[in-house]
Amino acid sequence: MTSSKQAAFSGTKEVEQHLQFDESRLAKYLKQHIDGFEGPLEVRRFKGGQSNPTYQLITPSRHYVLRRKPPGELLPSAHAVDREFRIISALNMTDFPVPQALLLCEDTTVVGTIFYVMEMVEGRVFWDMSLPDQSPAERAAIYDAKISTLAKFQSIDYQAIGLDGFGKTTDYFARQIHRWGKTYVASETEKIDDMDLLNEWLPKNIPADDAVSLIHGDFRMDNMIFHPGESRVVAVLDWELATIGHPLGDFTYHLCPWLLPQVKERVSSLAGLDLPALGIPTEAEYTARYCELTGRSHISNLDYYRAYTVWRMAAIYQGIIKRVQEGTAANPEAPKEATIVRTFAATAIAYARKAGL
Repeated sequence: MTSSKQAAFSGTKEVEQHLQFDESRLAKYLKQHIDGFEGPLEVRRFKGGQSNPTYQLITPSRHYVLRRKPPGELLPSAHAVDREFRIISALNMTDFPVPQALLLCEDTTVVGTIFYVMEMVEGRVFWDMSLPDQSPAERAAIYDAKISTLAKFQSIDYQAIGLDGFGKTTDYFARQIHRWGKTYVASETEKIDDMDLLNEWLPKNIPADDAVSLIHGDFRMDNMIFHPGESRVVAVLDWELATIGHPLGDFTYHLCPWLLPQVKERVSSLAGLDLPALGIPTEAEYTARYCELTGRSHISNLDYYRAYTVWRMAAIYQGIIKRVQEGTAANPEAPKEATIVRTFAATAIAYARKAGL
């Protein structure tokens, strides 16, 4: 049975008025700058996604994808589609699964904001982590493909593909906590004591470990396209938060479905499900598989990283809520009030207490 979340976020829809632009102007620009581009052009918007509006560009011979900054006043350094384009272009030099980057346009007169265009990769996007339409064997294979793809990404030599300087190589968690703490404060819509406590405790208790790799920043199942008929990843999407940093930043964020409580259809959670019966690995099994793939014996200070991860999710959703209230959110299904932030903050506090808070 297909979940309501899968139905809500899959496919495309007509472009909402506040996200429309002059399609004829765009078509003219693309004809001048992309080899083989020929109209007429039809523009649709993908239902999924809450940050950068993402459009399907349909032509008689080929489909493309356009990602742009949203219109309106934005937080500094947010919605960095130019960074997305840079890392996708660099990864195109490897065998890592990403779409082919085609064009970056920094001329804001074309669609109103900067944007880039890439190929459209056909396949399946899973929005519900329980994978209701799959068999237990298929679920197990999909989860293994997902973690294997992350391990492969973290093994890439970023200097060899021209990404030296793409991010700082030290103090990743300190920088992330500072960034998301500032983002949270700038987006705050009501006072949440648990968030204030975490904002103070997290930067003072960062484990002493400075491993370095490429970081995706939002590595989760619905940012991957799976092959139409096989349990393998054919494209990883949404590179807005990509940088260089600590590999456990991506891995522990990747644990969110095991860490987050159920909050109806808003966020995928595995809480309360019979994972062995479904064929889905437990958090311990998934962590062990990651350690096997990356040559680790175990992960120290895991409760700290769990607390950080859930706190970061709370900060991310606070930013979404702020954009909803200001009318600039890309996804009309995004939450409109801070209940989800309070819930996540309480969960993060529980992990922080296990870590010594």
